[in-house]
Amino acid sequence: MNLQYIKNVATLKLDAGKCTGCAICTDVCPRQVLKMNERKVEIINLNNCIECGACSKNCPFSALTVESGVGCAAAIYFGILNNTAPSCDCSKSGCC
Repeated sequence: MNLQYIKNVATLKLDAGKCTGCAICTDVCPRQVLKMNERKVEIINLNNCIECGACSKNCPFSALTVESGVGCAAAIYFGILNNTAPSCDCSKSGCC
């Protein structure tokens, strides 16, 4: 099953110029968002990103950035954990 995140809202960004092709990010990503393409990583499915931050926290060259713990993915998790309706409060941020 290929569960996807909410489309076009993930904050994941790649600075390909900083990527050295070490592939650590592909090893730690739990959702197969990233893939090695020749000697650089590329984002192959942004909508699978749950903004956990594993890729950016483990990239020794700061090639990847993501605002982990924010946005709609975090709201979904907090809603599940707190038994409440998930809300990223888009009415204030305008994300949706």
